[in-house]
Amino acid sequence: MSNDVKTMSSRLVQISENAILLVIGLATLYASGVEVKRLFDSGVVNLSDLFLLFIYAEVLGMVGAFYKSHRIPVTLPIIIAMTALCRMIILQSKDIDPVNILYEAGGILILAGAALLMSYKDKMSLEKIKLRQDQ
Repeated sequence: MSNDVKTMSSRLVQISENAILLVIGLATLYASGVEVKRLFDSGVVNLSDLFLLFIYAEVLGMVGAFYKSHRIPVTLPIIIAMTALCRMIILQSKDIDPVNILYEAGGILILAGAALLMSYKDKMSLEKIKLRQDQ
């Protein structure tokens, strides 16, 4: 494959990635606007509504982080998944078997451990970079 084709392919992937992230960002803004309007119309705010808005904020943060650094920190999707599981527990807690709540809580614990491990990995990577720069 020639360098021109590789460069063009790489550029096409980059443009596609940016377009998809733009759509995700706009859709998230729209969805959060619809949710806020619904909250004002109903006059009632539940904890699950706040978790949903937090998920929207985290998705926007993830899109923003990508545009800023051209990479997505792995911990952000993990935090979004944890928040989604918390919201699910709140929404279903009255209607589901208590064992399922324990499974979901276990999932949150596993995700929290993964986020902790990833933050240690990032910290160690930053320390390695600083050591290399000092040499």
